[in-house]
Amino acid sequence: MARDHEGAVKSKRGFAAMDKDRQREIARKGGASVPDEKRSFSQDRDLAAAAGRKGGEASHGGGRTAARTAETRRSV
Repeated sequence: MARDHEGAVKSKRGFAAMDKDRQREIARKGGASVPDEKRSFSQDRDLAAAAGRKGGEASHGGGRTAARTAETRRSV
């Protein structure tokens, strides 16, 4: 039985309860379901980088810099 970070017993349900080989089989199908010509990120590195930046700005509120992050760490 698995335990969470506080030590409580967690029951495995759904995907987590499956055999590891079955999980891999399902995950492999997800990647294989898209034809190569439709996998734009694998074809265009710049497009992938731009999407990553856009996602990072959205999740972090945008404009986050290394200097500001370092200041925050020092003030704690």
